[in-house]
Amino acid sequence: MRKTFLIFIFALIVLGLGTWFHLDSRKTELALSFEECVAKGNPVMESYPRQCRDGDKTYTEDIGNELLKMDLIVLNNPRPNQVIKSPLVVKGEARGYWFFEASFPVYLTDWDGLIIAEGIATAKSDPADGGAGWMTEDFVPFETTLNFTVNPEVYSKRGTLILKKDNPSGLPEHDDALEIPVRFE
Repeated sequence: MRKTFLIFIFALIVLGLGTWFHLDSRKTELALSFEECVAKGNPVMESYPRQCRDGDKTYTEDIGNELLKMDLIVLNNPRPNQVIKSPLVVKGEARGYWFFEASFPVYLTDWDGLIIAEGIATAKSDPADGGAGWMTEDFVPFETTLNFTVNPEVYSKRGTLILKKDNPSGLPEHDDALEIPVRFE
């Protein structure tokens, strides 16, 4: 009887240690992305782009190349990682040389990079300047509306909004684009 009792106590100790190690190892598994870090309940730093710390590793939210292009083009709507739905009104400001004849192309792609909508952003000029307000190096407001349908069978509800600098010359050294991640409703 005493031998059985000792075996039972030993088994409980082994089972308890195994459970503790399993639960402890789940806590120490580091996140693999900013989203996983946030989902684990870690604090998010009030920075731009936002950052999340998991243990001694810091993850930064993907905002595309917005910070690199902020002196050329500024997007007011949608913002990076914003949840969007159709019709999507795209608004912002771009330097006059981002346009050609007051417009530039805009594309919306799904997770696989397939174009699901495209449009032309047009300069919103002040009528007092004769409608040629885009012929400047200053920032000029623009707007376009994109209509799209997202395949419900798609792997991810993520996509990319691409605002391309109009390049009538076709020379690659004049190509440029603002690309930001978006999420579909």
